[in-house]
Amino acid sequence: MANKSILVVGGGISGLTAAVEAAEVGYEVFIVEKNPYLGGRVTQINQYFPKLCPPNCGLEINFQRIKKNPKINFFTLAEVESISGQEGNFDVTVKVNPRYVNENCTGCNKCAEVCPVERSNAFNYGLDKTKAIYLPHEFAFPMKYVIDDQACKGAECGKCAGACEYNAIDLGMQAKTIKLNVGAIVWATGWNPYDANKLSYYGFGRYNNVITNVMMERLAAVNGPTKGKIVRPSDGKEIKSVAFIQCAGSRDENHLKACSSVCCLASLKQATYVREQYPDAEICIYYIDIRARGKYEDFFTKVQEEANITLIKGKAGEVKEDPSTGELIVIAEDQIAQKVIEKKFDLVVLATGMAPTTAEVKIPAEMDYDEDGFVVSGAQTPGIYAAGCVKNPLDVASAVRDATATALKAIQSTVRGQQ
Repeated sequence: MANKSILVVGGGISGLTAAVEAAEVGYEVFIVEKNPYLGGRVTQINQYFPKLCPPNCGLEINFQRIKKNPKINFFTLAEVESISGQEGNFDVTVKVNPRYVNENCTGCNKCAEVCPVERSNAFNYGLDKTKAIYLPHEFAFPMKYVIDDQACKGAECGKCAGACEYNAIDLGMQAKTIKLNVGAIVWATGWNPYDANKLSYYGFGRYNNVITNVMMERLAAVNGPTKGKIVRPSDGKEIKSVAFIQCAGSRDENHLKACSSVCCLASLKQATYVREQYPDAEICIYYIDIRARGKYEDFFTKVQEEANITLIKGKAGEVKEDPSTGELIVIAEDQIAQKVIEKKFDLVVLATGMAPTTAEVKIPAEMDYDEDGFVVSGAQTPGIYAAGCVKNPLDVASAVRDATATALKAIQSTVRGQQ
């Protein structure tokens, strides 16, 4: 009899889609997610394009499908350590790291209220801080607090445990190892923003008012560090001008060689965020080519026609700062006018590309990768399939379609492995 179970590694939109699609046709599914919550980077997006609606409604539908389906099991704060076996019969070792908070947690926040230690908030890309015990974000699933053991003082402090009325905090919780036997594996660990610190000529990390496109999403989000108000990080002032620099690390032989496909649309979308809050703000987009294919062409046209949005064809070469004002000077070649131009802005947003997680952490099995670290489709380990942004950069809708197709491949694999 075929092993009708599937392991999905990664609990972002691709992993969730593959999991629920496989489970709803009768397959047992195990989701392994390294974060303390499911939803991946989509949870950090302010709005989808082109409809410009928030992602939480779509994620909530998937979370409800998971809650109602007994065939879906998930492990957060977990990582795959090893894979052995073959198609139809894989043995997988998973390490589940301690949360230090158990099932009794009600999300009351009393633990965080008494916690004396702060940590940088990774969910908001370091734009603010949380306590060492924290709720990852207000829509987190599961809705449970977690302790950052790199920041927490442990039993030396223990104030959180003393404040909890439900005995939900276990400061002695240990990591555990679990063994799974599955018929197929879907690897959907997603992407990371390209490290803007490697782009020294743009001043990220040196100039506070140079941010990345993912940070801009959090600034614009109502559950973000500024409650949705787009301001200068250096002093909290409202902005009167903003520059979007495209292909920051993408289409570059020294960085990511691939086009990240969604960056142009992301910047166009973010221009609408600025326009909504600041109708008179000057918005400039520096680009090599604007790539808005298919149905997204209409979105590009709509944004392009808005007032005070200027598109400058030419890659920005350097960003400097006026230290007296915190203003940023973008130096670029205007290819249409055929001259080098310098313009001042309150805020610069770098459209950093999408780097696959597999560029840093490989799948513990025989797989092929391209020069940027994306998993190459084709003949590798039968029964292990990449889905979503570990294969190539995708928008959310495309990732959902790819994950659905990959779920079908995994289902077919579990059958084929036992023939």
